[in-house]
Amino acid sequence: MDAAAWHYPVLLAESLEYLAIRPDGIYLDATAGLGGHSAAIAQRLQTGFVIACDRDAESLELAGKNTAPWSERIRFHRGAFSSLPQALERNGVERIDGVLADLGVSRYQLSAAERGFSLMEDGPLDMRMDRGQGLTAADLVNHLSEKELADLIFGLGEERRSRRISRAIVRARPILTTGRLARVIEEAVPRTGRIHPATQTFMALRLRVNEEFEELEQLLRLVPERLRSGGRFVVLTFMSTEDRIVKRAFQSLAREGRATILTKHVIRPAEQEVLENPASRSAKLRALVMN
Repeated sequence: MDAAAWHYPVLLAESLEYLAIRPDGIYLDATAGLGGHSAAIAQRLQTGFVIACDRDAESLELAGKNTAPWSERIRFHRGAFSSLPQALERNGVERIDGVLADLGVSRYQLSAAERGFSLMEDGPLDMRMDRGQGLTAADLVNHLSEKELADLIFGLGEERRSRRISRAIVRARPILTTGRLARVIEEAVPRTGRIHPATQTFMALRLRVNEEFEELEQLLRLVPERLRSGGRFVVLTFMSTEDRIVKRAFQSLAREGRATILTKHVIRPAEQEVLENPASRSAKLRALVMN
């Protein structure tokens, strides 16, 4: 893995500013990925440490290598958001000073054809962030009914042509590779702009395979229970649906008097960051502090 491939943790300066890192604090990077944010947090610690979590074992292995210079201040945990209590318990921690969650898909996952996330690289129709789990995208594509598949593509992918796409998929079964699925969709709903017509279907399958919205709801429920008074919670989203879920959760905490929202308006990447890392274009940052 080229170091440049993990060199762009999105909204890094802004994330660190809102985390307000204390040298003796205990922090959680809920989506360690390849270690960019974890390394930046660790560099600002002295007696504290950061728990770097990810459900992807291969990403965590690479993160360990990428963050080796700061290894004494980083502790790794493999697991989804719902495993947060276990991550803290394993490290003898009850309360933490800050949590960062970057909800973007790892560049490593997207670029590795064998992981099955990318419609631009032909590979097995997988899409599992945790390759130890059972359900794959191929299972959904080849076994859901036409209506179930259409509802999935419309509901999670917000794809208005879901019925036409679902019909084409069912007729083309079995579909076992990302390239084949992308071609089937493109033939059913030809490209009309720069965005590949299979993009939203691929997103819907990925969200369902990994239960991403369900896990996000768990994160938003668990983190406030584990943050100290004055603890910070920073979330980076890349999809409008995710951002709405986070916004509603933050507003609920504020109405209950449990937290104060720090970002009156979402924080977006500066023009220079977007030029250097186009993948950051859709990022939005929200942050709060517990009362």
